[in-house]
Amino acid sequence: MSIPVTTADRVPPSRATVLPVSIRPGMQPDEIALLALARDGDQDAFGELAGAHRAELRAHCYRMLGSVHDADDALQEALLRAWRSLSGFEGRSSVRSWLYAIATNAALDVARQRARRELPVGFGPAGSAGLDSSQADPLWLEPYPDQWLADDRASSPEARYEQRESVELALVIALQYLPPLQRAVLLLREVAGFPTAEISRQLGASAAAVNSALQRARAAARDRLPDADQQATLRQLGDQRTRALVQRYADALERGDADTLISMLTQDATWSMPPEPAWFRGHEAIRGFLHGGPLRVQWRHRATRANGQLAVGCYLYDEALGQYEPWVIDVLTLEGDKIAAVTAFLAAEAASPERSDGQVGGAELFSRFALPAELGPAAARGIWC
Repeated sequence: MSIPVTTADRVPPSRATVLPVSIRPGMQPDEIALLALARDGDQDAFGELAGAHRAELRAHCYRMLGSVHDADDALQEALLRAWRSLSGFEGRSSVRSWLYAIATNAALDVARQRARRELPVGFGPAGSAGLDSSQADPLWLEPYPDQWLADDRASSPEARYEQRESVELALVIALQYLPPLQRAVLLLREVAGFPTAEISRQLGASAAAVNSALQRARAAARDRLPDADQQATLRQLGDQRTRALVQRYADALERGDADTLISMLTQDATWSMPPEPAWFRGHEAIRGFLHGGPLRVQWRHRATRANGQLAVGCYLYDEALGQYEPWVIDVLTLEGDKIAAVTAFLAAEAASPERSDGQVGGAELFSRFALPAELGPAAARGIWC
């Protein structure tokens, strides 16, 4: 389903044009030197100039589009536009602001041509085994590795918190329900931190249109977001308890222990497996699903982080190959010390044949999360191995 864009939300058609922007006067000396070299055709200098902002631009495109593949395409297009438009950048603004303007417009171009990304829990009724014959397969949200977020070793704890909060599944899905311009305005203001006047220049829209879009976006997103974000929940639990929770989850799956798994879930917990549209809610339905499939096979697990949340890479034992194959990334959404949702992002090999097209293979999917492409038959239990 396409996202409606009202006339008031539209940006003028010359989207590829690089508009002059300014967030603060002047540039840093190293940026000035690199810019001069890049203008003389030095691609390495341009790579260094843009590379300092690449991680945050990639995450920004992901928030806009809900897809790693689409985000990478938008970022690549943005960097190409920036390279071709160096002569039009006068250096009165920050390089960061200039690149955000280009990347946002590149992502808007993609967003206007794509249906919004979905998760099964918000797309169809619980327990549905498939789509109505009149429905086309939706585009599914993809998980985002925490390790791809901007290098935060020198950042404050608050900055690291905000980075992870801004890619949580609930927020990224809520953004998908906004018209593209509202999505862009909200992210540029609330995540990237640009003022209204700057955003209007970046998007080629009036300040009044930006303020109107921001107001509507805030109201719409607020209605879809939970009361507590995952970062607050994880902070409250602390590292020791979260590690124990993930370990217990993995151990229960490996032992085929349905009772322990169910005891870890909230009463109305959900379990979904994009790209499969079927999903389950509540203890009884989830128990039936677990006994019908996941608890009948052999697993090994390794811990990771996705979308600012706890996550587990799940490896399924393949008797023919004699090893554990990368199968699914389980992203856990918590309520207090209980799991409120398991969103199991299936690799192409794990999806049904009619839904595997366009899915990423297990080795590639797991490599995004710095997880091995397979585990040997003697792989030890324990998610921290």
